[in-house]
Amino acid sequence: MSDITTELQKSAAIVRISEEDIRSISEEMRLKLTPEETSAIYEWCGETCRSYQRVYELIPPTPLVRYPRTPGYREQEDDSWYYRCDIKGAEEGLLAGKTVAIKDNVSVAGVPMMNGSKLLEGFVPDRDATVVTRILNAGGRILGKAVCEDLCCSASSFTSASGPVKNPYDPTRSTGGSSSGSASLVARKVVDVAIGGDQGGSIRIPASWCGIVGLKPTYGLVPYTGVMPVEKTLDHVGPMTRTVEDCASLLEVIAGYDDGNDPRQFPALPHPPYSNLVNYGIKGKKIGLLKEGFKDMDEEVARVVRQAALTLEEAGAEVSDVSLPIHNDGKAIWSPITFEGTYQMMVKGNGHGYGWKGTYDLQLQEALAKAYNLRPFDCPMTLKIAMIFSEYIQRNYQSKFYSKAQNLVQHLTKEYNRILKDYDVMVMPTLPSIAYKLPTSNNTLRETLKLAQGMVKNTKPFNLTGHPALTINAGFIEGLPCGMMIVGRMFDDLTVLQVARAFEKLRDC
Repeated sequence: MSDITTELQKSAAIVRISEEDIRSISEEMRLKLTPEETSAIYEWCGETCRSYQRVYELIPPTPLVRYPRTPGYREQEDDSWYYRCDIKGAEEGLLAGKTVAIKDNVSVAGVPMMNGSKLLEGFVPDRDATVVTRILNAGGRILGKAVCEDLCCSASSFTSASGPVKNPYDPTRSTGGSSSGSASLVARKVVDVAIGGDQGGSIRIPASWCGIVGLKPTYGLVPYTGVMPVEKTLDHVGPMTRTVEDCASLLEVIAGYDDGNDPRQFPALPHPPYSNLVNYGIKGKKIGLLKEGFKDMDEEVARVVRQAALTLEEAGAEVSDVSLPIHNDGKAIWSPITFEGTYQMMVKGNGHGYGWKGTYDLQLQEALAKAYNLRPFDCPMTLKIAMIFSEYIQRNYQSKFYSKAQNLVQHLTKEYNRILKDYDVMVMPTLPSIAYKLPTSNNTLRETLKLAQGMVKNTKPFNLTGHPALTINAGFIEGLPCGMMIVGRMFDDLTVLQVARAFEKLRDC
């Protein structure tokens, strides 16, 4: 008898590359392969296919879903909800008794996730994002998925496939985006707190226009695992709340503060217990009003924010002007990274891209790949612009501007750090104006596109550098909220929260 065991036929993971495929790719890439080289590559690729087959057959660990839930139902009445559910977390914890809305780019196992796009309609995640797990472990009660902008590619609130999200203070105006539903639900007291995502201001913009607290934490402090990426070097997830104390409590939970008594599935970075911020004051803190951050703002917005910041002197802080001209270039530096990085990650990389360590959501990746191949025309106009322009840049300029912009981010970061050696925080208006009017059928496409991204001068730079940045309502103009942004040192989110809490107490007394 033969010692050779015959291997049974299996479903092939990939179609075997042919010599014709190799010649065709060689011609397109101008590799000028010889017939001998083509044959050698064909044989070598056959061996590599076996590795791909083995990866296909291996089963990755299935994420644990601890808390029972039902899929819920599609919301029909409230434009800020995409899907309603009711998931009760642990009996005790820092969020016990708190109701929570989750932005609809964040995975909640068993609950549909659309990310504002027709492309993903019908997709149901099989896992909870890390922030969802931590919220439920801390006693939070998740009431549903909040509407967000189409693939999170808008800073206003009219691009979601489910329809526009109206501002709680004026239904003719924008809520801001892309975390539009989260901001509205918190502002209207439908939920106690919400989770938002931020790549260029998408937590802070709607929080500012809805008059609530929104924090983009220090980059990397809160795990992004289970949240659909846009551009990995810009992606943040964070809290949206009505009060600074709630913001601190929610940050403590999602950043994974561990006192040693609550071992978690995901490791937490060391940080102070933010929820103790009520025990801190700001006497002696130095606050810098960033001159460039007040430039190109509506005059009344600049006045309200400056006046609000100066009240911090009553709490013992030192408030003075500071200048950093490169702040004006932050928006420009952000553009190549966002355009080209988003194209490579969201489109070419089917929502995940390459080159970062962490958990890749294969289910979401497959859903996106199928959607892009089947209906690319359903991409939002903002993403179509990024696709066309980025493909042009890649073909003609070999992505050199993405690389240069990333190098400039290092310089921008050092410059902010230089200022923050002398100042505990920087303060500036969050946005240049009060909420825009929502577009109507009378607006041209060009006018509508401008409304989608025209308010982000001060928010974008800190997605690049990763500094913590919080917006809090500084006052009202024509009955609409106006946000003040507080920016702190890397991983010093606590000081940002302390300053915000001190202002909140002065404002509300």
